[in-house]
Amino acid sequence: MAYSLPLHFFRRPCPPLSLSSRSPPSSSRPPVANQLHSFVEVWKMAATKHFPQMVSHVILDLDGTLLNTDGVMNEVLKVFLVKYGKRWDNKISQKIIGRTPLEVATAVVKDFSLSLTTEELMSAISPMFSDQWCNIKALPGANRLIKHLRSNGVTMALASNSSKSCIEAKISFHQGWKESFSVIIGGDEVTTGKPSPEIFLEAAKRMNVDISNCLVIEDSLPGVAAGKAAGMAVVAVPSLPKQAGLYSSADVVINSLLDLHPEKWGLPPFEDWIEGTLPIEPWYIGGPVIKGFGRGSKVLGIPTANLPAENFSTILSEHTSGVYFGWAGLSTRGIYKMVMSIGWNPYFDNTEKTIEPWLLHDFGEDFYGEELRLAIVGYIRPEANFPSLESLIARIHEDGRIAKKALDLPIYAGSKDSPYLKNSMLRSNCHS
Repeated sequence: MAYSLPLHFFRRPCPPLSLSSRSPPSSSRPPVANQLHSFVEVWKMAATKHFPQMVSHVILDLDGTLLNTDGVMNEVLKVFLVKYGKRWDNKISQKIIGRTPLEVATAVVKDFSLSLTTEELMSAISPMFSDQWCNIKALPGANRLIKHLRSNGVTMALASNSSKSCIEAKISFHQGWKESFSVIIGGDEVTTGKPSPEIFLEAAKRMNVDISNCLVIEDSLPGVAAGKAAGMAVVAVPSLPKQAGLYSSADVVINSLLDLHPEKWGLPPFEDWIEGTLPIEPWYIGGPVIKGFGRGSKVLGIPTANLPAENFSTILSEHTSGVYFGWAGLSTRGIYKMVMSIGWNPYFDNTEKTIEPWLLHDFGEDFYGEELRLAIVGYIRPEANFPSLESLIARIHEDGRIAKKALDLPIYAGSKDSPYLKNSMLRSNCHS
């Protein structure tokens, strides 16, 4: 049985692999294990790369780095352009990520040949954006990072191309954020926005710290360029899907803030990982199981359960790609452990973001059409490419073993009793 879960996303976008240091000699490992071991060793070498720049202060971007504002921007512009008989193109969004509001408006007027000035466009859409500030959600790992740095006494600045008033309006809906930053600086407080280094240099000046002691965390290419031009260490968290290669000027490129390891920069490490897994705020999706790509069983030998893609574009746009795990409820069968991937599956080079759950149980038969509900409670690792199909399969099985063991821990086991999972079975029993 092969069930698949292709899900389209407007945009975007994890911790080290949990591996024993006591690997057997290569001569004693079978070929598949050798391939996986080689990939892992390369990954581990990259993960443990020496960074000469130890830091004491952190400068964070806001839009696309801490907040999922790009989705809101797309929706607002999509609605606005209808009035002019135009259709929003998500490819345009990739051109304007990280730009100043004026640059964004200028690009939209030009690319869509609008019969209004840049100033008129900004005046028209600004209220539409403001109405949505309360709906913008923090990106995965943002709250965790801010709380961690603040509780450990790390001085932080917030530096965004948005105006300071817009920055403060956006973060006012996120408890504790404003108080966590010793400096908040907007694009309207400097002469030139990113990719100019001016805003980061000004942030360092206001924090009274040398640029060599600053770490910049950015999602956009202009932001990364600005950080490097300022002479600072830069971590890139790309907001452009499948475009990590464009961020090579950054010191490190990570999949999401969940993958940040502060200790590499001399900052206090996170201490919330449990047996190779990271607890996350649970989230839920569900729907009838449908037929998917067919590669789960046929190519991988691992049956994945697919849900209707059109049902989840909004909620899944809020979650970064990677490998997650949790509980799966089938309305007429019960609740089972599961592990799942979210992303573009680099090995198969998907054109759309997908979600592919693997229920860790041998059912022996198909269950297309049955109601499937998922409670996602933890995170294992970032999405990755593999040198061979065999090494991909080996890694999926390793993910399954990690998830299966972790779900017996009290912090995860309790979610099996989630009303979201149980209510589905109650309704099924009522109709049987």
